[in-house]
Amino acid sequence: MRWDGQAVAAGDGGALPGLALSGLVRSVRTPDFAGVTFHEVAAKSALNKVPEASTMPFRWTVNPMRGCVHACAYCYARPTHEYLELDAGRDFETQIVVKTNVVEVLRAELARPSWRREHVALGTNTDPYQRPEGRYRLMPGIIDALASSGTPFSLTTKGPLMRRDLPALAEAARQVPVGIAVSLAVLDPALQQSVEPGTPLPQARLDLIRAVRDAGLPCGVFVAPVMPWLTDSEEHLDGLLAALADAGATGVTVLPMHLRGSVKPWFLRWLAREQPALVARYRRLYGRGAYVPVEYKNWLWARAQPLLKAHGFSAGVDHRGPGGRSGAGERPEEGSYPTGSIPEPAPGGGVASFEVDQPVLF
Repeated sequence: MRWDGQAVAAGDGGALPGLALSGLVRSVRTPDFAGVTFHEVAAKSALNKVPEASTMPFRWTVNPMRGCVHACAYCYARPTHEYLELDAGRDFETQIVVKTNVVEVLRAELARPSWRREHVALGTNTDPYQRPEGRYRLMPGIIDALASSGTPFSLTTKGPLMRRDLPALAEAARQVPVGIAVSLAVLDPALQQSVEPGTPLPQARLDLIRAVRDAGLPCGVFVAPVMPWLTDSEEHLDGLLAALADAGATGVTVLPMHLRGSVKPWFLRWLAREQPALVARYRRLYGRGAYVPVEYKNWLWARAQPLLKAHGFSAGVDHRGPGGRSGAGERPEEGSYPTGSIPEPAPGGGVASFEVDQPVLF
């Protein structure tokens, strides 16, 4: 459902002056989303091919929107807005591109004789169940298009809005392999609302996990990113993993935060405002790079591993390679996925699956 009577012209305070989006139909503002402009475009394609060099366990993605009102200070997808000549900061949060014809285009692409019904991932760039989906309602059509074409798929979200589509997802899972994951890395509501101001509260996501499991579907959880000195304490991790186990999560990933490109200064700006005493520590820990040192990764895994086992989550499994398990207790690398988040192979094989117990998606 689109908004009527809310269109704005470029330069009218909503659409950005000089904004040149391919296929732009109109730009829309609504009182329901103060300060946010939605740029509705007619997309030429829906399926995005993942580079061959990528180690991800899928080669195709679908992103119904670009930009995200979740406004997570650490979001790794922020730099993708720069390809649109928008900035990775406020523009990423307030200038949202919506592919209003994505369902029709996707159906056409999936109907091509050349389509091999490979795993398609949603939620790898921006959240498909961010709040505007409640008005645009793109996901029901996307789910149906994938399932009816025989295409396995996975979903990653922070949005309880997915509960609306659980009947459709359960039906899809009877037709094709389906993986589902929820991202939840911050249990403290005050910190969560500070660093992820547009996301639902932790309890809402725990309730979502429980609802997914009650619907008979798997649900892996990404405890990522873990923020040094903010969410890496034993007390926090233990409490979060206990809550995830109680909600029925099928697997968990625990990985530290990375800060690539323009994400780093944006996050440090948030840190200087909210946790100024940590700025110098972060600058030392991350140095000039995007990743924490391997020593920190090993320290975090040594802390997390016994807690994972205590709450019934098995040791890490790396999705790369032929899907083989890494040794018990071995620290999982970036890109490993929790059980339930990646489609499992259909009986008799035919679907490339990488089942893991321990993404780096948010």
